[in-house]
Amino acid sequence: MDALDLARWQFGVTTVYHFLFVPLTIGLGIFVAGLQTAWHRTGKEHYLRLTKFFGKLFLINFAMGVVTGIVQEFQFGMNWSEYSTFVGDVFGAPLAMEALLAFFMESTFLGLWIFGWDRLPKKVHLACIWAAAIGSNLSAYFILAANAWMKHPVGYEVVDGRARMTDLWAVLTNSTAIAQVPHVIAAAFIVAGGFVLAVSGYWLLRTRAPMWRSAARAALVMTALAGAVVAGTGDMSAKLLYEQQPMKLASAEGLEHDTAGAPFSIAPGIEIPSVLSFLSTGDPAATVQGIEDLQARFEREFGPGDYRPDQQIVFWSFRVMMVFGLSTVGLSVLGLWLTRRRRAVPDWLSRLLVAALPLPFLAMIAGWLLSEIGRQPWTVAGELLTAASVSPGVSLTEVATSLTIFTLLYGGLAVAEVLLLTRHVRKGPELAEPVPEPERLQPSLMY
Repeated sequence: MDALDLARWQFGVTTVYHFLFVPLTIGLGIFVAGLQTAWHRTGKEHYLRLTKFFGKLFLINFAMGVVTGIVQEFQFGMNWSEYSTFVGDVFGAPLAMEALLAFFMESTFLGLWIFGWDRLPKKVHLACIWAAAIGSNLSAYFILAANAWMKHPVGYEVVDGRARMTDLWAVLTNSTAIAQVPHVIAAAFIVAGGFVLAVSGYWLLRTRAPMWRSAARAALVMTALAGAVVAGTGDMSAKLLYEQQPMKLASAEGLEHDTAGAPFSIAPGIEIPSVLSFLSTGDPAATVQGIEDLQARFEREFGPGDYRPDQQIVFWSFRVMMVFGLSTVGLSVLGLWLTRRRRAVPDWLSRLLVAALPLPFLAMIAGWLLSEIGRQPWTVAGELLTAASVSPGVSLTEVATSLTIFTLLYGGLAVAEVLLLTRHVRKGPELAEPVPEPERLQPSLMY
């Protein structure tokens, strides 16, 4: 094992951990904003209680996401300086837009929302949480657009060994980003929906208060709708993989050689004829390129080397993503049917909702592994190999030390996160107090 291997492990470990918080933040922000909108329109107390309850869970998760996300950018300079040198002129714009526009917007309005309950007019306060939630989604857009450029680089030219941006709009509207952004954000809503369903199921088992049925129903609708978006954008992504990342597509299906009417592999030895060709091109008789034939072509184009990703990880991560993601969406559709016409949530369904909490998180992580490991051995497809991206001055000992420190630190943060969320969930929502308009407050409370 060398410094490159440990650098990859470190980036993978820290990114997977950070990725636990990102989708929950994206989805919970919109969900909390929706609850507050319902309270604003109906005046019903239980919507206010749910807004404050899930709002605290959102804030705990947001804070942890910020802390773990900072490390990601530091690693570009720590272990991946050659990569940073090559992509810096392209990555600088979307990452700057994410920080200066989206993150500042998100954090500023979130602060106003936290401290503005009894200081801002209701409509202004409601607008603050919507602005914060929109900021979270904008942040995801800019980061995913930068990530999509690594898989399908456009709008650039290579000058003196560095990528120079020539068209910012092309980078931000990359066809890979257009498919990837709604796919990932919709998946984030499934993660948040699964979280809300687990919390609601826990409280439905303790009390049959109507507000928990309302929360569960809202989460069921959000998860089911997001599932439809994930399916549609997943189909778009499959067709783009056929054109732009054929090795990832072949590895995800274990397809060894170019095949006309390529089958879709459910598991090793279990195949459905022609389905992969149809999903990739719309033509069941189309030829899909295979791993070994692509390897030979890439050797001729890029020179000697192994251009195959870890096929076992790519193959199984795709199936974990599909099975766990579909299970969560299927559970939401079942829940909507069982709770139609104001029917109560059955106890067995509540237990199932609690037990299913890990599924959307595992599906999201598996999707990230498929996306990023499937791109190997490239950090920038066709331009920069991972082996050429690592910092040349970083030793094996230095990377091992930082990996150990980050692993222990993140382990401690994981314990803190679980304890905070669990304590708050078990405590439950507090009784809501009337929120007065600012003009009705005493002057002493205004300053």
